[in-house]
Amino acid sequence: MQIAIINGPNLNLLGKREPGIYGSTSFEEYFVGLQAMFPAVSFHYFQSNVEGELINEIQRVGFSYDGIVINPGGYTHTSIALGDAIAAITTPVVEVHVSNVHAREDFRKISHVSAKAKGTIAGLGLMGYELAVRALIEK
Repeated sequence: MQIAIINGPNLNLLGKREPGIYGSTSFEEYFVGLQAMFPAVSFHYFQSNVEGELINEIQRVGFSYDGIVINPGGYTHTSIALGDAIAAITTPVVEVHVSNVHAREDFRKISHVSAKAKGTIAGLGLMGYELAVRALIEK
């Protein structure tokens, strides 16, 4: 089974950026443990701060992988194009947010991705990625 994890802007700063909201573990540290939890899964990890690069990656893996876990970061709330890219592919997508976006600023309650995803997990920290992978495996 092949699962892509695609992280959007500023997620390269996990562990450093606002640890009170996002925790003190980098995604790279977490990713090692995630791979160990699911030895039968072949993971591919991609992170970019650039909207077009995220769309290119979604299109690249979106017809051949078994699942995509995406944390679009701030593009969740602004990028119609990212939502359109997810709607255009056949690979199931689970949207993940480390923080509870519904308990934060009003603009964070808008998602151009959620309606196109199979599901959304928010507010459970990095554990959201594990739950998303489990959901894709058990689909």
